[in-house]
Amino acid sequence: MGKEIYDIPFRRMDGTTTTLAQLAGDDRVVLVVNVASRCGLTPQYEQLETLQEKYGDRGLTVVGFPSNQFLQELGSNEAIAEFCSTTYGVTFPVMDRIRVNGHRTAPLYEALKKTADAGGHDGRIRWNFEKFLVLPGGTVHRYDPRTLPDAPEIIDEIESHLPA
Repeated sequence: MGKEIYDIPFRRMDGTTTTLAQLAGDDRVVLVVNVASRCGLTPQYEQLETLQEKYGDRGLTVVGFPSNQFLQELGSNEAIAEFCSTTYGVTFPVMDRIRVNGHRTAPLYEALKKTADAGGHDGRIRWNFEKFLVLPGGTVHRYDPRTLPDAPEIIDEIESHLPA
């Protein structure tokens, strides 16, 4: 991939446009996750928030992208924001709802999906909570939705790219 991944625009919940570079900086580790409020994997919000709290000061930014493509997301940004805040105490940025597959896929996800996970899967997002770890310099690692955010392989990658 490369540093250009940090410059792909997307929308915040308030409708303004931003990029990973503007949101986090292009020298940070960013964990991008397509999230949903009514999914069996939704409890992963807790681990995502724990990662943000533990590593945020050292250079990690978790970014959530709600998507209703698997018919498990709430109907409005307001409802999503309230759910994230009141149910999981989410403090990391959660963006505007997006499409992660098919026609009108968000440009950031078009770029991210070119990366294969450890099992060789690239392309189509398989389910909610698929994770993309963007490292300084733009290298991307992809993780299966069932891989927990605090799995050793994710933690090791985060810790190896953050200052002590």
